Amino acid sequence: MVPVLTPAKPTATALARFRRLARWWGSRPAITRDREFALVFTLLSFAAPISRIGAQIGDLPAHKASVASVALTLGQTLPLAVRTRWPAACLAVTGASFALHESLGYPPTFGSTGLYIALYTAGAHQERARRTVALAATGGYALFGIVLHALGSPDGLGDLVLYYAVLAALWSLGAFVRRRRRQEVEQRRRSAQTAITAERSRLARELHDVVTHHVTAMVVQAGAAKYLTEAPERLEEALDAINATGRRALAELRFLLGVLEATGESRPQERTPMPGRIPDLVEHTRAGGQPIELTEEGEQPDMTTAAQLTSYRVVQESLTNAVKYAAGRQTRVRLAHNPDWTHVEITTAGATDGAPVSPALRGGGPGISGGQGLAGLRERVEMLGGEFAAGPAADGGFRVSARIPAAGAA
Repeated sequence: MVPVLTPAKPTATALARFRRLARWWGSRPAITRDREFALVFTLLSFAAPISRIGAQIGDLPAHKASVASVALTLGQTLPLAVRTRWPAACLAVTGASFALHESLGYPPTFGSTGLYIALYTAGAHQERARRTVALAATGGYALFGIVLHALGSPDGLGDLVLYYAVLAALWSLGAFVRRRRRQEVEQRRRSAQTAITAERSRLARELHDVVTHHVTAMVVQAGAAKYLTEAPERLEEALDAINATGRRALAELRFLLGVLEATGESRPQERTPMPGRIPDLVEHTRAGGQPIELTEEGEQPDMTTAAQLTSYRVVQESLTNAVKYAAGRQTRVRLAHNPDWTHVEITTAGATDGAPVSPALRGGGPGISGGQGLAGLRERVEMLGGEFAAGPAADGGFRVSARIPAAGAA
């Protein structure tokens, strides 16, 4: 039996080493990589048997290698050391050296393939006067063809056109890579702009929620305090409530201002404000004089920060509107939990005389940051994959309902 040799498959370790080597090579400065490439390419151009493999055109009478042929070979390899920094100059020197090498009939050399690399590099990296460089290269090739014909080359016009097509294809390949690279840069720029816009929108919603809720609470509490001058103990409680509300507002605004001043080094989740506790929010609003009843059913599941913050903002915005447009009317906050969802419901009772809640409540109020209000809540909830509804209740009051997935925006 004759043993059959099969090529070994690359192991995971070998692939990992290759990836590390590729990352290391890619992390080096371009000018350094070009110099190292040119050095290796030059050595290969003089190392047998690779040195005898190369491009040849013209089929002119052969001449022996000489000092001039060595110099022309170096002229086709060494300029590659600056190929990405000065691609047009690299192409000019390499092309001229190639034309002289072929016109003088020197033996083929591996260094002649440097023309192909220079053409690709010019197509991929030349930024200014690209059309001028392409026209100059075409003119130089046409002059090269005329010289070959004058020297008695047996190659006809078809051979020259075919070789020109090969050279043009190399330039076109470089141009294609250049276009793809520019498209990727533009796509990254657009993605960054989209992220910035989304962050600004998020901050606008946060500012609206913070300012509207806390300022409204302070205004209502201050308005009620002037009627408590005959009850010093209740007046002191009211002033303490105003002070506590102001401190909360300052703390949240200080956080948001810190986000605006951030350098962008922190991750998005680290810049997300941690939500407060809904029972604390209800108790604080109740202390301002709004009658609120809180009921909670089930055990709260493990929720993402975004889902917790959205639940908090739904209750906060709804209570703010209740204080502004239905002050003194019974308000009910209901939280129903299951492993996958949290259902938040806020209902404000209608007036005892049967009059409906203020129409402003139905629209979510004027809103400080461009009319966010209930429209902003709907956007928040739906972005997490939840459901949101707001509208008149059966008794003439108003009802806000949100069904928020626990894993929203995980």
